[in-house]
Amino acid sequence: MTKGLIHIYCGDGKGKTTAALGLALRAAGSGMKVVILQFLKGRPVNELKSLKLIPGITVFRNSKDFGFFNTMTDQDKADITKMHNENLKKALDMVEKETCGLLILDEIIPAYNHGLVDKGLIDNLVENKSEELELVLTGRDPAPLFLEKADYVSEIKKIKHPYDNNIGARKGIEL
Repeated sequence: MTKGLIHIYCGDGKGKTTAALGLALRAAGSGMKVVILQFLKGRPVNELKSLKLIPGITVFRNSKDFGFFNTMTDQDKADITKMHNENLKKALDMVEKETCGLLILDEIIPAYNHGLVDKGLIDNLVENKSEELELVLTGRDPAPLFLEKADYVSEIKKIKHPYDNNIGARKGIEL
């Protein structure tokens, strides 16, 4: 691969993370080193078990689940921001050392929009990413900068979702 591009998976539908993980699977299968950094996620999910089995994939995520933004206390927001920035610096260090060919920032868009990550670090990454790095951003309502710099923008639109009928997340499907 000669030129890395920027992908955005956005929208209100289910499947943004799933699409990003599918790309991670393809990239790892071709020998690329993949770093997945999950924002706003800390509860155990089953895809982590599978990702641990795949050589060449590194995952960074929160060590605690803080719930949804609208239920976080000010202390929760400070704590999650600290975790996000620590994980981001680890991932960026791997990018700088060229031990990462595909960087997935899962749910970066809402973390960015809610001020739960160092926006300067993210802006710098998006504006000045290395020529070789493939970068994926997921979440709802991407910032104008992200849309301007992106090479791919895929919007996943919800038509129907079980949550609308009070059906919660199910093991093996959403968890």
